[in-house]
Amino acid sequence: MNLKRRHFLMFMGATAGGTLLNLTDNSFSMPFSQVVAKPTNKLSFKPIKLPLPLEINLITSEQQIKTYSTYQVVDDLVLPEDFTYDIIAAWGDPIADSRFGYNNDYLSFIETSPNEGYLTVNFEYISGMTWMTTYEKVIGKSLPFEEVKLALKETQGEINAFALPNNNPLKNQIIEISKEGLIDQGIGIISIRRNADGKWTRTFSKADRRITGISGLEDKKYLKSTGPAVAVFTKANKRGYDDQLGSKIIGTFQNCAGGTTPWGTVFSAEENYQDQVFEPVFADGTSFDPAKKPFFINNAEIDGRANVFGLASNKYGWMVEVDPANPNDYGTKHTWLGRFRHEAVGFRVVEGKPLAVYSGCDRRGGHIYKFISKDLIRNPQDKQNSKLLERGMLYGAKFNPDGTGKWIPLTLNTSIDPVLPSQIVARQGISTIVLPNPNRIEGGIIAHSKDEDIASYKQQFKTLSDLYEGKPAEKQGAILIDAHFAANAIGVTCTARPEDTEIAPDGTLYITFTSGTPGEDGGPDKNIFKGPNGETSYEYGWIMSLNEDQNDPATMSFRWKMFATGGEPTQGGLGFSNPDNLEFDASGNLWMVCDMSTGSHNDPEKPLGIFGNNTAWFLPTSGPNMGNAYPFAIGPMDTELTGPWFTKDQQTLFLSVQHPGEAKGIRQNMAFQEQEFTLRTTQGQEFIQLRQVPIGSNWPTKQANDPPRPAVVAIRRLDNKGITTVWS
Repeated sequence: MNLKRRHFLMFMGATAGGTLLNLTDNSFSMPFSQVVAKPTNKLSFKPIKLPLPLEINLITSEQQIKTYSTYQVVDDLVLPEDFTYDIIAAWGDPIADSRFGYNNDYLSFIETSPNEGYLTVNFEYISGMTWMTTYEKVIGKSLPFEEVKLALKETQGEINAFALPNNNPLKNQIIEISKEGLIDQGIGIISIRRNADGKWTRTFSKADRRITGISGLEDKKYLKSTGPAVAVFTKANKRGYDDQLGSKIIGTFQNCAGGTTPWGTVFSAEENYQDQVFEPVFADGTSFDPAKKPFFINNAEIDGRANVFGLASNKYGWMVEVDPANPNDYGTKHTWLGRFRHEAVGFRVVEGKPLAVYSGCDRRGGHIYKFISKDLIRNPQDKQNSKLLERGMLYGAKFNPDGTGKWIPLTLNTSIDPVLPSQIVARQGISTIVLPNPNRIEGGIIAHSKDEDIASYKQQFKTLSDLYEGKPAEKQGAILIDAHFAANAIGVTCTARPEDTEIAPDGTLYITFTSGTPGEDGGPDKNIFKGPNGETSYEYGWIMSLNEDQNDPATMSFRWKMFATGGEPTQGGLGFSNPDNLEFDASGNLWMVCDMSTGSHNDPEKPLGIFGNNTAWFLPTSGPNMGNAYPFAIGPMDTELTGPWFTKDQQTLFLSVQHPGEAKGIRQNMAFQEQEFTLRTTQGQEFIQLRQVPIGSNWPTKQANDPPRPAVVAIRRLDNKGITTVWS
């Protein structure tokens, strides 16, 4: 038994109260609590071969060198033997009066009857270079990319298009491009059905619809808003920019991960909204002028697409709730959940208790948050539970090095006690913490790199109420609008890019932290986020387990442990890198997908290059295989696998395949290159691998010179038996 696996088993024994959940021979769909545990050393699939050797291979160094001296990367979704996948929908496919968007992410399947239901899909962003070069081939019309780039040559591709006269030809061209880019973001709802042969097909119901980045702009299908930020949206005499829409909101964009409630609604997370609007705000929570985030275009990017429409920046960065079954529902932004770079959301729903909602801010130095409703849950399946999100409190997590922690409220009377720069992992020798600008008339934010600056800050401001302007309700709204920087100001722990927040059947919260490397935004607390050998600035990521004290969703204290660590086996990792979305199967085991940066894939000059393409993994939480990680899938070229979702009968795993060809574009004439990698066996012996790597992508058609298209797939066994079932 290796050291990592032994530590894992010790952890599981301690946190599960000595009761271990086993891999099961489970051929029927049943609630987790009713599964009868049956230990086995078998898996439900044969793990696929990755580019680097893993400890689960159980072969000698000599055998590893022979087996892994050559490796061929393929431009396809690689699955275990006896598995296949079907394309459900891809970019450009019709949805009602719109189309299937770009870079599909979170998936949620709400079953309305056996083998039928609504699939809700997030569309996160557009991959600038690949989107521009394939747009006409896929959508069937052209856009004036080159004309606009030429017109903006003198300004390096940047312009405040909002300020141009409405009859200006350049403004109209920018509107045309920006509209199409924002249409390809947001949320999509499609109805699907499983046929007798096990394949899923679309049924094109009346509920099929798109909620895009411009919903409401012309069709008046505005999104709604609830909670304290509405007081800021609707107030008179705003310090900053006013879009004149009050509580109504145009569109949703940068929709990354999400979550699904027991009452059948789906939440979509607005993540990197700062790519389209300006993130900082004034002290009263109002937006800066759209000029602060100008339109920008070059050969690789098209951002600031909200600029030309004059969208108010404080209305983006929220969690959006939508009821897939209601064709008239175009989404509600619940502002009690805070405005930050939301990645995912987890719901703790216990009858007779307050609703607890967990989410992370996916930035370097981002925080973990919990909302607790004021009122109690009466019936977990009642759609009136959405009203619980209109009253409560948002808290940020304070992690202590001893494995304990507490929740700090983001409210008016919370004391100012900022995170110290010296606590943060340094970037190029400098540690920074970003706080609300002490010049509250100017508004915005200021980075601090000296601990003595923090002492001065604490003398100037005593509570969050001192930092924000307005009546009490307006101040609370401003705090939530400025949540990340307000959380920095009250000492909420800076973490390592928190991604998914998933709740296990026993109430344990699992959190993926994708990367411990600091960046321009800041970095993680160096006393909390360490590699297996005590390293800080640890790139490969972790999965954390968090247990609320007394298992009470409303408690103010918790305990935490690292559940699994990424990285090379020889360095103490489990063989994966940069964990992202999570999903539990019916047996309580964990499935995980990875999010390595696209530009690092198969690059021998970069540390992540040895891991190849992004992957999906199975991590047993019980039984004899507990403590290991097993590779289940490899994505096509340049992709990220996202949004895993099991059907109730466990026979289908829905998965998003995001941004194929993002780095190298269309694969021309099946081109490939050979790369040479220096690898190590699991015993640490170095050897050379010759790796054949496709250049670009033609997925999903896999036909020469076809444009790559993001798509959603349904994964199943060829015999259509349960994916997670162990068959002897």
